[in-house]
Amino acid sequence: MLIEQIIKEKIAQAVHQLYGQEIDAEKVQVENTRKDVEGDLTVVVFPFLRISRKSPEQTANELGQYLQEQVDEVASYSVIKGFLNVTISTSYWINQLAQAFSDSNYGFTEATDDSPLVMVEYSSPNTNKPLHLGHIRNNLLGFSLGELLKANGKRVVKTNIVNDRGIHICKSMYAWQQWGEGKTPENTGIKGDHLVGDFYVLFDKHYKQEIEELVAKGASKEEAEQQAPSIIAARELLRKWEAKDPETVELWQMMNQWVYAGFDVTYKELGVDFDKIYYESDTYLVGKDEVLRGLQEGIFTRRDDQSVWADLSADGLDQKLLLRSDGTSVYMTQDIGTAKLRFNDYQIDRMVYVVGNEQDYHFKVLSILLDKLGFSWGKDLHHFSYGMVELPHGKMKSREGTVVDADDLMAGMVEVARKTSEELGKLDGYTEQEALETYKTIALGALKYFILKVDPRKNMMFNPEESIDFNGNTGPFIQYTYARIRSVIRKAEEKGIVPAIDFDQSLRISEKENELIKTISLYPATVQEAADSYSPAVVANYVYNLVKEYNQFYHDHSILNEEDENIRRFRLVLSTTVAQIVKSGMGLMGIRVPERM
Repeated sequence: MLIEQIIKEKIAQAVHQLYGQEIDAEKVQVENTRKDVEGDLTVVVFPFLRISRKSPEQTANELGQYLQEQVDEVASYSVIKGFLNVTISTSYWINQLAQAFSDSNYGFTEATDDSPLVMVEYSSPNTNKPLHLGHIRNNLLGFSLGELLKANGKRVVKTNIVNDRGIHICKSMYAWQQWGEGKTPENTGIKGDHLVGDFYVLFDKHYKQEIEELVAKGASKEEAEQQAPSIIAARELLRKWEAKDPETVELWQMMNQWVYAGFDVTYKELGVDFDKIYYESDTYLVGKDEVLRGLQEGIFTRRDDQSVWADLSADGLDQKLLLRSDGTSVYMTQDIGTAKLRFNDYQIDRMVYVVGNEQDYHFKVLSILLDKLGFSWGKDLHHFSYGMVELPHGKMKSREGTVVDADDLMAGMVEVARKTSEELGKLDGYTEQEALETYKTIALGALKYFILKVDPRKNMMFNPEESIDFNGNTGPFIQYTYARIRSVIRKAEEKGIVPAIDFDQSLRISEKENELIKTISLYPATVQEAADSYSPAVVANYVYNLVKEYNQFYHDHSILNEEDENIRRFRLVLSTTVAQIVKSGMGLMGIRVPERM
């Protein structure tokens, strides 16, 4: 049992014995003691004053005395302005260190066959463009959330829904037909998703020109947007695709295969994966059938133009289009179908959608519609809503070709890592291949950590140069500290010293060493909090604080040159445990740590 829980239960017991009243141990407030105050844990006694009918100081002293007599782990206590500050014995903290050092799965809970099954959907790209910076945040959050849930004893299925049909891909298809001149990834050397994205941008360029020409001839902007030849042609391609026109389907398959191959390269480079990939082209008809069932059962209504709508005014929302007048589907239709297929494929206990906060309304509607259609799990879906990510020069627009391409960004990050490392002489003596692999590790660590350390609910600004700083709250700073510890361990091994719990556990340790062990002991609770709050940032910032604590310890304490063999072995175990947790915590974010740097 953790010391915080022991203190809570003993305080509840003390209140009962000293003042004759039962209280809930879980409502006892136990906090980490402030850095400027002596002690490890602080008990807030003010809620007990109405029971004790005594002053805060007297109540705190009586409770402190009870703890010291009843709890072996309590070494001493002090009272400051009614706050009870408890100092925990050194033997307790050393025992915590021994547990962390010896447990290869420290902080994690193993899943069983009976553990809840959680499906996490992330990425959700469109096949009309390559992945961009926004997708990177989505993928990193989704992957990390899956790892956190697994670390907390959940069975996890990571899924992706590829939006491979609809007007967006038809725009790229039309542009290739009109201006493609037979270009392919093979004969151009252009990555498939980039090539298709180029045609999407080209479509928009011609479409805008057509709108300007129509407006110049007297049409309103709204009329021009509907009457432009390019958009009419794209809509016709969508109609023909849904009618399974062979030539249209063949073109669609060819261009989508280019994109899938491109996505696979990006996912591999980014270090994310999926257990199951769904495709909108397979799910939208299932959703369409559900909408038509809802229409037949009177859940939805058909308007004069033959479009199908859901009236959600009774739920505090508005009217929602489900099928267009020409019978084609919208995103909501697809999501209904995908949800049904997923729950048919897996007996999911929880469905988590990792999607930006601009879709908050969409998922409110989806939950209500699934519930109206009779799916009991509709109300339980969870939208993991996160903020947007931008670069210093502003927002990105796919149609205008101003998105920050994921492949280009990762390649640029590797180059920044190379320049920074060379300037600092970090990789002197490496072979060319070793250096390249380390540049990639540093670059992706910088990218992932910079994005994941931010509360996911907040919008954020991503600065590539700032993220690769080897000082401060960055991935490379943490990676470098890990490599430093591994260097110490290698040197110890060369001297025949192997980290092991064979030191005298009654040794005296410094305040800094004690703080470091206390920080180590917080790791299991941190992993749980990160999963409960759906926030990898909790782990990111914990690892940074752990590394800061370690660097202060490293600066003030000798390890291998320590003359006292007992203390030397203790400090080696302490260092090894910190390295293990850093590697574990970074792994929860999909970040690798280099053995040397």
